[in-house]
Amino acid sequence: MTETQGYGETPGSSRTQGEGRVQGNGRVQGNSWMPGNRPALGNGWRPGSAAGAPRATAVPFLLRWAVLLLAVVCWELAARAQNSVYFPPPLRIARHARDLWFSGPVGHLFLTPAAVDTILPSLGRMAAGFALAAVAGVALGIAMGCSRVAYALCDPVLQFARAVPPPALVPVFVVVFDFGTPMQVASIAFSAVWPVLVNSAEGARATDPLRLEVTAVLRLTAPERLWFLILPSALPRIFAGLRLSLSLSLILMVFSELLPGSDNGIGFTLTDAQTRSDLLTVWSSLLLLGALGYLLNTGLLAVEKRLVGPRTSRGRTA
Repeated sequence: MTETQGYGETPGSSRTQGEGRVQGNGRVQGNSWMPGNRPALGNGWRPGSAAGAPRATAVPFLLRWAVLLLAVVCWELAARAQNSVYFPPPLRIARHARDLWFSGPVGHLFLTPAAVDTILPSLGRMAAGFALAAVAGVALGIAMGCSRVAYALCDPVLQFARAVPPPALVPVFVVVFDFGTPMQVASIAFSAVWPVLVNSAEGARATDPLRLEVTAVLRLTAPERLWFLILPSALPRIFAGLRLSLSLSLILMVFSELLPGSDNGIGFTLTDAQTRSDLLTVWSSLLLLGALGYLLNTGLLAVEKRLVGPRTSRGRTA
């Protein structure tokens, strides 16, 4: 007669219980594992436990910043060895950028008058163009993605318009808006709208048909179906488009400020310093653009993680 204790009985001459210590009578005592037997884990480790999550997150973070630090150190050493006026050391560039833009009073958030005349106008133009592109792209993209007929009719025009290089449309914007802030905002919005529009349309089209049938059975209205199903389903693709549009907005912001008629902004400062052969200011402007791009992308990723979730945001596709 076979005795088993745990989650099942098997023929044989041993009893399994605990760790599997074999006694003289053929019984095994202990915490031996059997097929289908799930051992009690108590307060210890569990599958999927987040005990190692901080370490797993910290290692890529430290490696990423270690690579950047190594690159900066190599640049610093090479620049000091060559002593070239065209490639100053990064510490000298950072010190010049701080003195130029971030050495103001505490009440002004350390911003100098030069920073107010340079950084804030550029950020205002980029924010306005990006906001217009985001709103128009999401609205039109969702509308196209929800209708097969609308998508089929608009897709050729969409593919044609997104293939036109933004600098080629500058003469058109100059004629329509003249030089100034409206022309700059319009050029940013027109160039940044396409990634959002395309990704929003594809995200809406990828909504699970079975879930759409469920909403029909539940008799949800069109706004409810849009809010509770289509938008959450399309959010990963929408944020992929927003990230691309954010990069394009930063690029087009600088390009629009390089044109005649600009009297402030980062792009204007860049060209003015190049004209005066002020290479430290040129490098400082490039450093400022890189820092702004990193901070804006990090902020958008934080919003995406908040709305979409970390697991979905890691698996997004552009």
